[in-house]
Amino acid sequence: MKTTLSRLALGCAAAALATAAQAQDKTLTISVYSFAQDQYKEALYDPFEEICGCDVVVETGNSVERMAKIEANAADPVIDMAVISTQDALALAQKGLLAELDTAKLSNFDKLYDSAKDPNGDGMAVGYTYYASSIVYRSDLLEIESWGDLLSDELAGQVALPNITGTQGPLTLMMLDRAMGGSGDYAPVISTIGEHADDIVTFYSRSSELVQLMNQQEVIAAPVGKFAWGSFKEAALPFAWADPVEGQAGGMNVMIMTKDNGNEELAYQFMDYWLSTEVQTKVAEMQVDSPANKEVVVSDEIAENLTYGADVIDNLNIMPAADIVEQREAWVEQWNTEVIQ
Repeated sequence: MKTTLSRLALGCAAAALATAAQAQDKTLTISVYSFAQDQYKEALYDPFEEICGCDVVVETGNSVERMAKIEANAADPVIDMAVISTQDALALAQKGLLAELDTAKLSNFDKLYDSAKDPNGDGMAVGYTYYASSIVYRSDLLEIESWGDLLSDELAGQVALPNITGTQGPLTLMMLDRAMGGSGDYAPVISTIGEHADDIVTFYSRSSELVQLMNQQEVIAAPVGKFAWGSFKEAALPFAWADPVEGQAGGMNVMIMTKDNGNEELAYQFMDYWLSTEVQTKVAEMQVDSPANKEVVVSDEIAENLTYGADVIDNLNIMPAADIVEQREAWVEQWNTEVIQ
């Protein structure tokens, strides 16, 4: 009898250990932008790990690096889900690298603004944040009235522009085009930037890089997404958010899932949690991301630092993702020839 009981005890212990090991092996690998990771850890990653009993592995980088990794590992995905721009999501979808999303598995889907539900019209992306893009500048040194001021003599040697391959690149082309008369042909805009290339401190790829340059006073004006505004607002230097006569550019970042990653259910659980009113409110109150969940309510003070509410979203100058995908190769070729010499 003692032997039988001992065997039963050992069996139960082994089963418990196996269950614990399975929980520890439950891992979700996500690819995200590099900014505000401490805030995301507090508001999103750590609470989700508690809920799911899993580990969240976070990989960061710029858009080009992260897209390349997804493409290089298409046969055996190492990324389960990612957040990325609408145009990059469309480019990956056109290469057959993304899974079509089953939105029935997202309990918070109906809480989203309509434009966030299927922004690319292919069922492979869902918006989680909107962003305005304008010009951050040193308000004690100058006043920005137009996107065209970025190429003015006054700012020569003190301005940064986004690289054409980044999220802000095409938006900056669009707004500079409007400042130059609005032909809709961005080739002359790229040529003009090329003529001023020696006056540009850098063509940045990461907003974190720009924050550092502006805090070091090497740059006093640059286009940037509102999602990075918190880093400037909290700085010791007097930075301001411009309201140019041409208006603000804007866009949306989306969630995507890699095709055949084998971890779909956990990815859906994480995506749904991120879209929840609870998490979207937390992130908004931290002034990290602007909510795509229309149930989120924040104070007027916080709203001023976000791309918040239907009225604001409806007035953004948003370039269709398809336009960017179709023309990006030509833009990059011209950029490399005339700007990056």
